[in-house]
Amino acid sequence: MTATEGEILVGLVLLGVLVLAVGGCVCVVWAERGGPRWVRGVAAVTLAAGDLVRRSERKRRRSLKGTSGGGD
Repeated sequence: MTATEGEILVGLVLLGVLVLAVGGCVCVVWAERGGPRWVRGVAAVTLAAGDLVRRSERKRRRSLKGTSGGGD
């Protein structure tokens, strides 16, 4: 079985996201230990992105909780 071009593209995009996430985590740890300025910048962006994801997840959970019928 061969992969289609679409499957390959999706795999590459997911691999890129994984590399960015791992790189961001490495920068956060390095920045905590006093890394260079660019590492602290990448760490700040990574932490801000994580905070945005958490906030959106909380909002989504709240909206789902409010719309559940609860009729069981």
